[in-house]
Amino acid sequence: MHGGHPAGGEGIIAACRSGAKLEWAMTTEAELVEWVRAALGAVETESVRMFGGTGFMLAGNLLAAASKRGLLLRVGEAQREQVLARQGARPMVMHGRVMRDYVYLDSSGLDRKVTGECLRLALKFVGTLPPNAARQKRKSRGKPAAS
Repeated sequence: MHGGHPAGGEGIIAACRSGAKLEWAMTTEAELVEWVRAALGAVETESVRMFGGTGFMLAGNLLAAASKRGLLLRVGEAQREQVLARQGARPMVMHGRVMRDYVYLDSSGLDRKVTGECLRLALKFVGTLPPNAARQKRKSRGKPAAS
């Protein structure tokens, strides 16, 4: 379901020829959170509300954040270009500064497969980081993400 249409390119062309009305579905936050959780499988993460969505923390380090706008991933500099080559991907910019370890994928370029592939790259990088003890201590004070 790349680009929001389950039939792909051929289905879109056929629908246009038949005069059918096309509806482009944006990935919802709930769908994206479900895809992230499915891709994580047995990997232990903590879900927290952040950036207007749901963040996934691995040993106190941000791994990914899913929202209706898309998916933020911490992939590291070495894998950054690989993810930026994907449709709807762009560097993460915060307060005018490029966050070098992060990339952002627009929801229109996401599906279950792409989410899993990119999340594996994020796991590969974030798994090399030392635990963030300060973040892990604060987790008991923060609000848990809605499931």
